[in-house]
Amino acid sequence: MILLAVLLLPIYEGATAFTLLNPLLSTSSTTTIGWNSHRNSPLFPRPNDNHNQHKINPTFVLHSTTSPSLSPGIAAIDKVNDEIEGLLCQIRKKPYFRMYSVDMLASCEYFPQEMFECYSSTCEIYPIDEEDIPEDIRTFDMDEHQFELDGWARWDMPSEDYYDTIQYPEEFTGYDGAEIWRFIHERIAFSDDEMVTDTPSLTIDGYDSDSWKADFNKAVSGLHSMISAQIVRGIDKKITAEEEFEDDCAWTDPKVEFERRLSPSGETPQALENLYFTYMLLLSAVRAARDRLLMDCDAGKIDAEAAKSLREVLDYPLLDDDTIDSASKRLHDHAVRDKASLDTLWEARMRTRDLFRVMNCVQCNKCRFHGKIATMGLSTAFQLLLGRSGEGGDVKRVHRVELAALMTTLSKFSTAVKYCREMSASS
Repeated sequence: MILLAVLLLPIYEGATAFTLLNPLLSTSSTTTIGWNSHRNSPLFPRPNDNHNQHKINPTFVLHSTTSPSLSPGIAAIDKVNDEIEGLLCQIRKKPYFRMYSVDMLASCEYFPQEMFECYSSTCEIYPIDEEDIPEDIRTFDMDEHQFELDGWARWDMPSEDYYDTIQYPEEFTGYDGAEIWRFIHERIAFSDDEMVTDTPSLTIDGYDSDSWKADFNKAVSGLHSMISAQIVRGIDKKITAEEEFEDDCAWTDPKVEFERRLSPSGETPQALENLYFTYMLLLSAVRAARDRLLMDCDAGKIDAEAAKSLREVLDYPLLDDDTIDSASKRLHDHAVRDKASLDTLWEARMRTRDLFRVMNCVQCNKCRFHGKIATMGLSTAFQLLLGRSGEGGDVKRVHRVELAALMTTLSKFSTAVKYCREMSASS
C-alpha cells in the first residue's frame, strides 16, 4: 500500500522562500524568508554548521517583531499560554474534536510523483472500528456533506473510514515534505509582484506588505512554523524515549533543528512572529464562533463532557483580550481597504482550497491526516474572519468538521508556542 501520509508535521522538513527586508531581526540588509534553494534544505548538510553555538534571548525572540502592532498580543499570549494549552489538550481528547473521516487514498493533482511508500511504522494509520464511531458524529458529517463551489475549503466526503488523532497523534516520522512546501510557498502563496501598497514607507515583501495577500502569506508561514515546532518537538520526544532514528534520517538534534527552522538566526527569521500571527487569527476566529459552539453545547450536539471542557476555553479571558485582535484587524482592514482588494478576495478562497488539496501529495499517511486538519482549521479561520465581503462569514453555516478542525488547530498552535518558548529559554 502506498502511504500517502501527510501530517504537515513531517511535511515541514525543509523550507525557505521569499527575500525580505528585515531590519529588526537581522543585521544584514536582507534575510531569506520561506523557500530559498535546495542548498538550504536539511537534505544538503552544511559542514560548518554552528547552530548549537547560537544563544537565543527569549525576550528578543518572542517580542521583537517586524510588525510592532503584534507585540502586545504576543505578550498577552505568553502570559497565559501554558494554562490555555492545558485546557485545549483536554478538548482534543473528546470524540467530537478528534475523529475525522479523511480520504487517505486521493491522488496528487499538482505535480507528478513517483510511487513512494513510507517504510517507517510511524507513518501508518488505520481507520478506527466502525462501532467506535459515535453515531451523532457520523450523522452530522453526512448531513453536512454539501459545500459551496467557491467556498473557503472543501473537506473530504465522509465515508465509513474515520481516523482518531488520539490514536495517531503528531510525532516525528522522518518524512521529508520539502516538495510540498516548495509548491505551497512558490505557487499557493502570493509573490512579491502581486503585492500592492499605498504606504511608501512600507517595504513590499511577502509577509508585511500593505495587502491582505501578505497577510495570507504570513498566516501560511505561521502554519509552517507550527509544523516545524511539531517536528522538532517530535525529535525531542524520540530522544527522551530513547528511540532510535532511521539510519538515513538527517534530523536528529532538536536544538540544531530549532535554530535552523524557527530562530531569528535561522532560515526564516520571521518564523516565530508568523507563528504568533496565525495563532492570533485562530483565537479571533474561535471567538467569532463562540456563540455557535455554545449553542451546539446547549442543544446537545456536543456531548456534555466535551461541552464542559469547551466552555472553559470559550470563557477564557485571552479570547476577549483586545491586543489579540491586531492580526485579524490587520487582515480585515487590508481586505476591505478598497474595491480592488475586495474584488480579488476570491483568490484567497481558491488558494485555501488548494492548500487543503495539496495535502493529497503528502506521502505519509499520518502527516496527511494532520496536515488536512491543520489546513482546514486555518481555512475555517479565514472563513469566519473574512467571509465573502471581508466582514466575516456566517458562523451558522460552518460544519462540525470545520469547528472541530478549528479547535484542534488552535491547540496545535498553543502547544507549538509553548514548546518554542521552552526551547528559547533553554538555548
